[in-house]
Amino acid sequence: MTVTTPALDPRTTALLVMDYQQGILASLPGPDDPEALLSRVAGAIADVRAHGAAIVYVRLGFTEADWAAIPPANTTFSMLGRQRLMHHADPATDIHSQLAPEPGDIVVRKTRFGALSTTDLDRRLRDRGITTLVIAGITTSGVVLSTVTDAADRDYRLYVLSDGVADPDPHAHQTLMTGVLPRMAHIIDTAELRSLLHGSRPDRAETGRV
Repeated sequence: MTVTTPALDPRTTALLVMDYQQGILASLPGPDDPEALLSRVAGAIADVRAHGAAIVYVRLGFTEADWAAIPPANTTFSMLGRQRLMHHADPATDIHSQLAPEPGDIVVRKTRFGALSTTDLDRRLRDRGITTLVIAGITTSGVVLSTVTDAADRDYRLYVLSDGVADPDPHAHQTLMTGVLPRMAHIIDTAELRSLLHGSRPDRAETGRV
């Protein structure tokens, strides 16, 4: 089915740059080119910023109290707590310098996969009248999937940047990008983002969209 991808209104749009942190970028396998990925996302940030839309940075980082509060049943995050990984003041949790926030940007620190569940981001977006989210993040099977699912339940209009997300598992990435995320979000690339910000409405063949 061919549908029209809606143009983006900068007044109600935010770009979410999620987990683009030194330690998480290092988890990407050799075939991925972090420099190319960073360059594309930096370009997307510049395009969105030039149109006056909001930029949101989401970073994973823990305090001692956060680690202590993770129950053993949460196998992924309890492991981080036991090993004292990703302390919020550790340089590994810094947002990559190539994508550094500017004054006026929103920056939130989270303690689980999704950008919304352990932060005040939803309230801050609503306060700004944001109803549309453009998603860039690492990893596709972690922060991207969790945030898209949660944000869809909160009735945001969603776009995922196909060349602004990555995952250590190529099979999981491909399955999510072609079979799962298109059910909840428009899948676009950074060039299409630029066009949509300028108000054009390219037709795209999308399957499984509901």
